[in-house]
Amino acid sequence: MKKIIIISLLQLVLICCYNIQSKAQTTAKLVELCTAAAGNDATYLKDFDVELEAAGSDEKAPIAKFSMVLSKNNVYRFTICNSDNSEGKAMIQLFDMNRLLGSSFNASTGQEYKSFNFQCSKTGVYHVFISFIDGKKGSAIGILSFIKTL
Repeated sequence: MKKIIIISLLQLVLICCYNIQSKAQTTAKLVELCTAAAGNDATYLKDFDVELEAAGSDEKAPIAKFSMVLSKNNVYRFTICNSDNSEGKAMIQLFDMNRLLGSSFNASTGQEYKSFNFQCSKTGVYHVFISFIDGKKGSAIGILSFIKTL
């Protein structure tokens, strides 16, 4: 009986480790693909891994929020890539306090973009918001890349 319990626990540990490893490989591959999508002129700086549940019928879409410091006189690119199993389409937005500075989605036209560039005019803390259009469930990777110094 003791051997059966030990074997069962070992199997459980192996299954958990396999699931963690396969998730990590999937995320790493998506980061690699999204970095390539940012373009040859872009240097990878940081990624934002997002997995959000769907919004309820009377709720706003869930948002993942990240903060970072960006430097004056630099041009940055923000790129968004959905995972293959994502139900929703992700959008990435950049804010300075409560002011929208850039977005991969134009709400007035419904146009989606893979990325957008931001020319930083002041060094400071900026906020990246990632959410899914229409509040659908999804997973995505956002990439921050450096383009050039002015």
